Amino acid sequence: MRNNYPRPQFQREKWINLNGDWQIEFDYKNQGLSNKYFKQDVKFSENIEVPYVYQSKKSGLNHKKNCEVLWYKKTFTIEKLTDTTVMHFGAVDYIADVYVNEIHIGQHIGGHTSFKFDISHAIIEGENAVTVRVEDYTDREWIPRGKQYWNVQPESIWYTNTTGIWQTVWLEQINTIHVDSMKITPKLDDESVEIKPIFSELTEEMELEIIIEFKGELIVQTRSKILSTEQIFNFDVMSGKIMNKNAHGFGRTWSPEAPNLFDVTLKLFVENKLMDKVESYFGMRKIHIENDQIFLNNRPFYQKLILDQGYWPNTLMTAPEDKDFEKDIKLAKEMGFNGARKHQKVEDPLYYYYADKLGFVVWGESASPANYNTQMVPLVVNEWKEIIERDYNHPSIIAWTPANESWGISEVNYDKQQQDFLQTLYYFVKSLDQTRLVIVNDGWEMIKTDILGVHNYSHGNVDEIEKYQKYVNDISTTENLTTAMPAQRNIIVEGYEYKGQPLMLTEFGGISFNPDEVWDNAWGYTSANTKEAFLADYERVIDAIKKSQALRGYCYTQLTDVEQETNGLLTFDRRPKVDLNLIKEINEKI
Repeated sequence: MRNNYPRPQFQREKWINLNGDWQIEFDYKNQGLSNKYFKQDVKFSENIEVPYVYQSKKSGLNHKKNCEVLWYKKTFTIEKLTDTTVMHFGAVDYIADVYVNEIHIGQHIGGHTSFKFDISHAIIEGENAVTVRVEDYTDREWIPRGKQYWNVQPESIWYTNTTGIWQTVWLEQINTIHVDSMKITPKLDDESVEIKPIFSELTEEMELEIIIEFKGELIVQTRSKILSTEQIFNFDVMSGKIMNKNAHGFGRTWSPEAPNLFDVTLKLFVENKLMDKVESYFGMRKIHIENDQIFLNNRPFYQKLILDQGYWPNTLMTAPEDKDFEKDIKLAKEMGFNGARKHQKVEDPLYYYYADKLGFVVWGESASPANYNTQMVPLVVNEWKEIIERDYNHPSIIAWTPANESWGISEVNYDKQQQDFLQTLYYFVKSLDQTRLVIVNDGWEMIKTDILGVHNYSHGNVDEIEKYQKYVNDISTTENLTTAMPAQRNIIVEGYEYKGQPLMLTEFGGISFNPDEVWDNAWGYTSANTKEAFLADYERVIDAIKKSQALRGYCYTQLTDVEQETNGLLTFDRRPKVDLNLIKEINEKI
């Protein structure tokens, strides 16, 4: 059972974990509403281990048949009520209707982002019941699904479907007057940080104490009267120590080499009575572009990223245990990568927590729909609003990737409506977050984007010398990169021009090596049959990047095998296919 506090960027001391044993009912005929499955005396026929979906082994079910409507139920005990009780869901795929003690609490649409409901009006002291109705339609191609396959048997680049609760469910009992959220913005050039808490309501004699510490050293301690439900505070936190050599040359800034973090505590008082206490942290880091260069903390930053799908053998999109996020990041760093592009998935906040702690940059991405229509526009846009609201404070996230390879916008090269949607995504994300880069549409057919991320797998197998030489030529110069047509797609949408953005090769490689021959339908872009061949082929494609004068970074496909897609540097269960030090040596050639 997942036991760690699920939201380390905004942590309270007391919480109630609702993971574990739940009842479940597969509502194949969609008769649960008419039969009032939300009633407390209705018992379901099976049990499931939350937060693992029914398609996974660890759920205890391992059912593979798609079910578009299902119901969850759990009883829990509240010993003593507080003024406010909030129920949190890490993620439920795709539409969730929540009932507490037979009262409909609310609905959330979106399979990858967190949500919460105030259940104070429905909860009682003693035994309570929560019921969740889930809808997840495989035939609605405008729903953002990412890599989830619509058929039962996964194949090619498509993986087992995920339906229902797949992240932690938990309760918090708090006072009516509390800190509802907090936005932290580092301002490296000013050597300051902006902290913007948002309060549930405003009352007289309301004060907020803010404490900021750096590695145990008190930096700020102040107490102020609150005059608005949203209030902004600015603090000098660097004290001229941006580049203090006593800290490995990186002082108090956050980077992969020195992931320095400041601890923050907020204490909310009303008439000197403590109403709420929240703990968080932040990193002082800046990401920006000058000409065609990417800078981290005002220094050139060459990104060596690994594509990470975030799947596990027995749990699919849910990490088996919280420490599995830490393991993945440590393995990637051990191979010489300084970051990851999370692919077609909004990752669990605990992943970003470990990236923050360990020093690992991340490109945050969302799941894409399969096809475009006007119904999908608000679904995608609203999900991005929730992504940024939840994950804004993580220093490890340096870029957002709202669209990938024209998924869901397959006619964007010539369709004005889809082009307008693509432009909207860029500016919408920028309107919410000015502290990060935005890459739209990663792979090809881009219009407005901060980085031109190019996908190119046409390096051929080792004996295809002619194909490889063309590949080397395609990525060698800016002109070649921007005019190439991988997958027969324009890099820049027809009628638009290259604007001098940094160029990165953000998908390449994909060399399949299936040493254990676990998958009969093993798949990859190219293949190798031995460890020696696999390592040699990896070195061959990295050498091609080294020869390029235009690239400002790369992202190799990929960290692990995922089911039948066997092009990982690690197996699906995280075993190295070759000596990781040898991978690191190759990466360090650049």
